[in-house]
This record gives sequence, C-alpha cells and structure tokens, in this order.
Amino acid sequence: MTPISLDCLNAELAASSDLLIVQDLDGVCMDLVKDPLTRRMDRGYVECVAQMHGCFAVLTNGEHEGRRGVNRLVEQALGDRVRPGRDGLYLPGLAAGGVQLQDRYGRLSHPGVSDEEMAFLAEVPQRMERLLTERLPALMPELTAGDLKQEIQRAILDTQVSPTINLNSLFARVPGDVTRQRELQTMLASLMDALMAAADNQGLGNSFFLHVAPNLGRDPQGQERLKPAEPNDVGSTDIQFMLRGAIKEAGLLVLINRHIAARTGSAPLGDDFNVRTAPHNHEALLSLCHERISPDQMPHLVGVGDTVTSTPCPSGTGWLRGGSDRGFLTLLQEIGDRYDKANRVVLVDSSGGEVDRPSLADGSLKGISDPEDPLRMDVCIPDGPQAYVAWFKALTQARSGAGHAP
Repeated sequence: MTPISLDCLNAELAASSDLLIVQDLDGVCMDLVKDPLTRRMDRGYVECVAQMHGCFAVLTNGEHEGRRGVNRLVEQALGDRVRPGRDGLYLPGLAAGGVQLQDRYGRLSHPGVSDEEMAFLAEVPQRMERLLTERLPALMPELTAGDLKQEIQRAILDTQVSPTINLNSLFARVPGDVTRQRELQTMLASLMDALMAAADNQGLGNSFFLHVAPNLGRDPQGQERLKPAEPNDVGSTDIQFMLRGAIKEAGLLVLINRHIAARTGSAPLGDDFNVRTAPHNHEALLSLCHERISPDQMPHLVGVGDTVTSTPCPSGTGWLRGGSDRGFLTLLQEIGDRYDKANRVVLVDSSGGEVDRPSLADGSLKGISDPEDPLRMDVCIPDGPQAYVAWFKALTQARSGAGHAP
C-alpha cells in the first residue's frame, strides 16, 4: 500500500461515516520526557477529543488516574479540575495496556481484576524502592545519598495497576556511555524478575507479566526482549509490572466491541468482554473478530502510535521486531485486510523529545521498520506530536463541517 499524505488522510477521515481512531498518548499527542510529571497536553487537543466523542479512544500503557495519570494533564491543560468530569472532557478509552477502562466523564473501572491482584500491585512501588536502594549504589557509586534518593523517586512510577521503573533520569547521568546504560538495563531486568518471583510466592504467578518499552518483540518463551542501549539510541527505558492480559492487541478488540455496542445497542463480543477474558494470541484475536463481528458492523479504524522497533537478528538472518504499539497497529491493519476496509496506520516521530529514539526524519525508518516488515505505515509524521496535534485539530474541524461530529 502506497503511503498517503496527512491532507489525503484528513479528507478520507472527514468523509468516514463510522470512524474509530485508536491512539496512544506519550510521544503521539505530547512529547516524550524524562520525568512524566513534567508532561504537558495541549488545551485545544483536549477540547477536540471531546468533539470527536464516539469516534475516538485512547489505548495506552500509561494510566488515567493518580498523580501521574493523564487525567491530571487534562485538568492542567484546561486549568480546571471540575469541568472535565462535569462536561465529559477526560480522554475515554483503555489505559494500563487495557485493564483500566474510563469514559469521558472520568468514571473508572478495572474489568476482570481481583482484589488480591490489586492488593499486591499496591505493594509493588515499595518493593521497587527497596530493591533499587539495594542494587543501584554498586552501579552508580558516584551518587551521594541525597542523589540516590532523588533518582529512585524519579525512577519509580507509582501507578495503580502498572507500576513502572523508568531509567531515563539515570541514563541522563551517563550520556553516551553505552556500557553503563546496558548495566542499568540488566539490573532493571533482574529486579523486575525478582518482583515476578514474589508474586509467584503469593500464588499470583499467572497474574502478571513484564512489559519492556521499547522492546525487540518476544522470545520463544513469550517474554518481551530487552532492547540494549546503542550509540544514539538508549533502547529500553522502562519495564512495567502489568496485569496479564493487558496487551494492546486485546484492548483494540475491547474498544471495537464497545464502539459497536454504543452505535447499535448490542456488543458482538459480549457485554463483559475485556482484555483478561480475551485471547492473548494474535491469530486467535483476529479469528474471534472475524467470527463474531459482521462486515457492516466493523468501523473504519485508524491506529496512531510512536513505538515500533525493528533491528537485525544477531545471527545475521531475519529481524527482531517489537515496540509497544506494533501489536495493535498490526492487528488493526490485518482487520482492515480481512474486512476489505482501508484501515490506516499512523506513526508519529517521538525522537524530538527528551528521550533518544530512532527518527523518521531521513525516511529510512532505520531501527523502526525493515524491508520485510509486514506492518505498513500509511502515514508517517516526522515533525512529531506538535504536527500530529495540529492535524487532529484540522480533522475535528473537517468532520464538523461534514456533519459527522455528534
């Protein structure tokens, strides 16, 4: 499929009578930053999302609520903590990879998650702090006690259902030192494995998994591969402790199911369908979709992300493909192929933020895609989140003019 321009995409989507845009957040509608607490969201973008009600949903590994949640960014953008809940201006959709569901009024739920799992997750940030306090001094002996405490606070993202350790601030202390960056990544992987072992000891061994971002796909055991640091590409910066089933591919089907239910009054996959009851196999998800959703029900899908990776296999043959957005973008594309619909994949360049990432600027897609990649990019936005937000605003206006906005 030949790539199209943003103007052509705008015209195509403005005319679409049953549209569903499924969009990631960090690196797409706002810059990637070392400290998530410094993120900023554009006020006009938030207001346009509300105007696109019924045609838009988020699908993110971040979270809606909490001090680090996207809801705080919405309130900050609008300069009002009451208006978003009153007027329905929060971002609707799935967070924490799919286990945290929110409507536009900020009403939140965690379908399929047990009290025992929530209790263990509540303890994870404290466990992370203890383990980092034990392990980090050996790798960063130059840190004073005060520096160590500050870096640990920056590294731990104490979210409710996907607590995370983020290495960006530590990487910034050793810029260009690939060896030390890789040592930090190895330490992080070992620490997170210890948390998985602790869950297993409490009878929750099948409840969680580790999401590595960005990653190099999955190994034969189904574990996500770490992306080692390289010159000008720090590779994996985060590992999230996530609930099993919280994969964006399953989340995509949940959003499609809910979209159809809102339009027709009937959910083809069932009213209680969620990521924890969904198949986790890519082919099984596609088959379920094809078996239960008729062509006249399937919306026109657009997937928007920024985290897609591809690097040559160390063996010299083939490619290691990953990235937290690759799975859902690929499934969205394949749904389009199966249903003979022009579903679109949009990739936003997030390399212009504070985190080293491969860039789209030269058009080569090195480190992002490869000549044999089954994932086709319909639209690339090399100018990053600002360009995407400007396009999104223009699309909202175009759909309003075409009479499609609610």
